[in-house]
Amino acid sequence: MPFPDDFLGVDDVTTPQLLELLDAADRLKAGRSSRPADGSGGLRGRTIALVFEKPSTRTRVSFQVAVTELGGEPLPLSSAELQLGRGETIADTGAVLSRYVHAVVVRTFGQDRLQELADGATVPVVNALTDLEHPCQALADLQTFREVHGSFEGRSLAYVGDGNNVANSLLLAGAKVGLSVRIGHPEGYAPDAAITARARDLAAASGARILLTTDPVEAVVGADAVYADVWASMGQEAEASQRAEQFVPYRVTSELMGHAADGAVFLHCLPAHRGEEVTAEVIDGPASRVFDQAENRLHAQKALLAALLS
Repeated sequence: MPFPDDFLGVDDVTTPQLLELLDAADRLKAGRSSRPADGSGGLRGRTIALVFEKPSTRTRVSFQVAVTELGGEPLPLSSAELQLGRGETIADTGAVLSRYVHAVVVRTFGQDRLQELADGATVPVVNALTDLEHPCQALADLQTFREVHGSFEGRSLAYVGDGNNVANSLLLAGAKVGLSVRIGHPEGYAPDAAITARARDLAAASGARILLTTDPVEAVVGADAVYADVWASMGQEAEASQRAEQFVPYRVTSELMGHAADGAVFLHCLPAHRGEEVTAEVIDGPASRVFDQAENRLHAQKALLAALLS
């Protein structure tokens, strides 16, 4: 099956394609340390627009380095530099950019904005984060999990906190590869219902199990990885104090980690707020793999760009 034209969400790729991306990311990671990047990675002569309507550290830097190491030319663009939905329609922006560049990577707000740009574009469009999904993060998460545990079969990952875009993509990604995903969330903060239903369908085929619970201990018991994210994402700053009160029981502490399986690791997409969603003892402790995750954004995204533009 040919690789899809766009990568707007985890479900855009099949399970074999997802596993192929992870294998390619592993090869790229191993090769990077043994030889310098020489620009021969398949993007020579190609320009990739990096459109950011939200601030970014890991996503912007990892994509910019990925394009450069693959031999392409990154073109970073902020919302202040474009007329997305203001002077012209988002679809028209996609059409115009397609006349100049070979792919568009977009970090934006609503999934509808990303979809509209992709509808207007004639080049591949990549979701670098929306309010609904963070699929590139999920690629790096799976790569990191497999590096630690070797496989997904019979394994489980517990995500504790807000059922946000990261949780949504983890549900889909885990279900596709046979990794059971348990979400421990406060009442009223469950992952997207449609995505959860789709994940359950995928899990039925892969042998994974999906669990949503308001009990953080139930989510974590026996898990091979425990995952946390910030309690208030970008655009939710006004809710921060209210969320802080509701989310305290979901803080990842050494005590909560003690319910996980032997050899369990701690994961976080970063940036992290020590003392809020995770204690310093956990994130800075021996079980933490958060900086491996951050690094793997680079390798997974290189694999994705190469697949989209091959």
